[in-house]
Amino acid sequence: MEFTQDVFAEQMKPITGSAIRQVFHLLARPGMISFAGGNPSADALDVDTVSALAQEALAQNGKAILQYGATEGWAPLRESIAEFVKRAGIEAKPEEVLPVHGSQQALDLLLKAVINPGDVILAESPTFLGALQAMRTYSARVESIATDEQGVIPEAAEEAIRAHHPKLMYIIPTFQNPTGVTLSLERRKALAELANRYGVILAEDDPYRDLRYAGEPLPAIKSFDEGGWVVYLASFSKLISPGMRVGAAICNPVLMRKLVIGKQSTDVHTTSFTQAIVDLYLRKNLLLPHIERICKSYKRQLDAMLDGFKYFPAGVTHTAPEGGLFVWAALPEGQSALSLFDRAVENNVAFVPGTHFYPEGGHENTFRLNFSNSPADVIETGMKRLGGLI
Repeated sequence: MEFTQDVFAEQMKPITGSAIRQVFHLLARPGMISFAGGNPSADALDVDTVSALAQEALAQNGKAILQYGATEGWAPLRESIAEFVKRAGIEAKPEEVLPVHGSQQALDLLLKAVINPGDVILAESPTFLGALQAMRTYSARVESIATDEQGVIPEAAEEAIRAHHPKLMYIIPTFQNPTGVTLSLERRKALAELANRYGVILAEDDPYRDLRYAGEPLPAIKSFDEGGWVVYLASFSKLISPGMRVGAAICNPVLMRKLVIGKQSTDVHTTSFTQAIVDLYLRKNLLLPHIERICKSYKRQLDAMLDGFKYFPAGVTHTAPEGGLFVWAALPEGQSALSLFDRAVENNVAFVPGTHFYPEGGHENTFRLNFSNSPADVIETGMKRLGGLI
C-alpha cells in the first residue's frame, strides 16, 4: 500500500514548513549573498568564552548537569534570568521563570496549554512566520491586528478582541520580526491593560530587545501587567548562541504549572549543560559587555544596508529600525517580490518574500532583508545587485 498524506493528522496536512528553512539550501551556493536568514553573525558567537564557561560548569556541577534535571529548570539559571529581566522592568520570582529550548518552544508550550482547535489568536500583520506555523499546528484561527510605524494599534486590537473573542494575542514589541518596528511606550501600556481587562493572554515575544543601536530602551509590556495575563518570552539565541537553544517563559504560577506539565511530555527538561553555561554568562556579568560589542558591529551592518537602498529605484519603501536584525521593504503595488526572489537567486542574492509573514497572505510586493550575516562591503554589493534587478 502506498504511503500517502492520508495518514497525517488533520492539523498537519496543510502545514508546509518554514519558508525560511526552505531557502537555507540555497545559501551554500558559492558566491551567494544571503539576506534571508535571521542568524546572529558568526563574529557574535564567542567560542572562547563559551568554552571556558563550559569547562567551569563541568568542574563545578558536572555530575548534576550531566544527569536528568528538573523540568522547572536549573535553579541558578532561574535566579539569573529573574535578575536579568529587571532591565526590561520585569519583577519576577525565580519560580515564575521556566527555562526552555528557545522562545519558540515557550510559544509551543503556551499553545499546547491553552489553545483548542478553532480558538482565535490575534497577531500582528505581518508577524514571525515560525509563530504562525506553530499556531496552525494547533488548529488555531489566526486573525490580524492592524499596525503602523509604532506597532500594533491598540484601538484595532480592542476592536478585534470584541469581534473575535480570542484566547491569545501574540506580539513582538521590539524590533519586530519581520518589520523591525518597535511598539511605542503608550501602546505597551494600552495592550497590557487590554489583556487584563478582557482576560486575553498576551504572549510577548521579545528576543531582540537588547540588540539596540540607537534610541532609548523601553520597558516590556509585561512590566505593566497587573493580573498575570502577559507571558514574557525571552531568548538567548540572538545574544549568546542559537545552537545552545536556551530561552525562558515568565508567567503567573497557575499557567506555569501547565507549561511544566506540557514540557514533561515534550522533552523532560531543557538541557542542563547549556542552562548552566548561560547561568554563568549572566552571573559573571559577561553578557552586557558582549552585547555592547556585537551591537557596534551590527550597527555598521544595518547602516550599510540602509545606505544600500540608494541603489533601489524610486517607489521602493523600507523601514529604518533602531535595532534588531531585519529591514522590511516593499515594491510598488502590483509588483511581485516572489518573482523578484527567483531572479535574485539566479543572481546569487537571497531574501525572504514578505507574503509568508502575513496571517491572511497577500502583500506579495513585500520582502524581508537580514543584515547580520554579511560584512558591510558584501551588504553593499548585495544591495546594489538587488536594486539593479528591481
